[in-house]
Amino acid sequence: MIDTAKTLTIGMVAGELSGDTLGADLIREIKKIHPNVRFIGIGGPQMQGEGLTSLYPLERLSLFGLFEVLGRLPELFKIRDGLIETFGQEKIDLFIGVDAPDFNLRVSKQLKEKQIKTVQYVSPSVWAWRQGRVVGIRAAVDMVLCLLPFEVDFYTKHDVKAVFVGHPLARTLPLNHQVADGKRALGIDVHQTTVGILPGSRSSEVAQVGGTLLDSAVQLLTKFPHLKFLIPAANGARLAQIKALVAAQSLTVQQAIQVLEPEETGALAGSTGRRVMAASDVVMLASGTAALEALLLGRPMVVVARVHWLTYLFVRWMIKIPYLSLPNILAGHMVSPELIQSKATVGNVVMEMTPLLADQTFSSGAWKTQHDELCSIHSRLQSENVSSAAAAVLSLLEEKTDATV
Repeated sequence: MIDTAKTLTIGMVAGELSGDTLGADLIREIKKIHPNVRFIGIGGPQMQGEGLTSLYPLERLSLFGLFEVLGRLPELFKIRDGLIETFGQEKIDLFIGVDAPDFNLRVSKQLKEKQIKTVQYVSPSVWAWRQGRVVGIRAAVDMVLCLLPFEVDFYTKHDVKAVFVGHPLARTLPLNHQVADGKRALGIDVHQTTVGILPGSRSSEVAQVGGTLLDSAVQLLTKFPHLKFLIPAANGARLAQIKALVAAQSLTVQQAIQVLEPEETGALAGSTGRRVMAASDVVMLASGTAALEALLLGRPMVVVARVHWLTYLFVRWMIKIPYLSLPNILAGHMVSPELIQSKATVGNVVMEMTPLLADQTFSSGAWKTQHDELCSIHSRLQSENVSSAAAAVLSLLEEKTDATV
């Protein structure tokens, strides 16, 4: 048993806002079991709101794409080395990397070599591409906390300790989340048809797909003149970037768009995207974690992805599965349309969005078909044998304590 009177020091690093959400939830759960704990590392407003001391801005790790990272390597190495030095000085008991595996697994490996227990929260998509990475994961971490149930089997086959903990939202969000409630929360008429546009939380994502999604909104307005579009800004930098894209549109289009500013502090920080999806009848979004949140909210979606062409060529060559977005991966077939790279055009986005908006009672047709299947996946995720992430993490320290007795 862990001595709860002893102060624990845990290092944590999140690399983007979705990780900040997961990290904050994990911090809360750990504090319930072991209140005498402090957290240092890198996190956004949510993790900081739970007490984490962030040594660097989360934004500096928020990169997307293999080749897009190259220009920032010297800075990333400097941050990594600074973290490892500080973790050593603070004598951390445990390190938890939240997502961002390309960065966190390198930190974990060096810390594990120093006999510090290490955890990777959110498995990299090693089951989908570059499966040989599992050897490096085994060398870097003592445990992987998996959001998806099938990931545990993959790791078990490769002698890596893994625990299925699910996504916190799968447990807390109701299976039939009412869009009317989301609209009321934003002061929107419940009869107003709304479309959420989520271009991503990273600068590179917004640059790659933001313009396409906004141009798609322009075309959709010609078909459905009374649409209202909601766009969340993940942080101040994304707010300025998105506002610049909106300002380039006509006044009529601007009037149909509401940009939501990011939450600044507290438990709701970073939840702007979720508030937008909760208030949207249909969503069009950049591929990523937002697709999982849209699934859990039961929001029919069209997924768009575009990266540097070299990144795309490399990933396409290495990929082992037929789908990119989590709704389709979990279903095993196409549930939500995916428009990848050259297919990510305005014409294709409008073509896929049109049937989802055709019945604006949202009770039949393509909208209902996708909605029902998303809810079915959500139900399955809730019914799986989910373990406590906090208990799994702290069990590693029990092993450490037992070994020293």
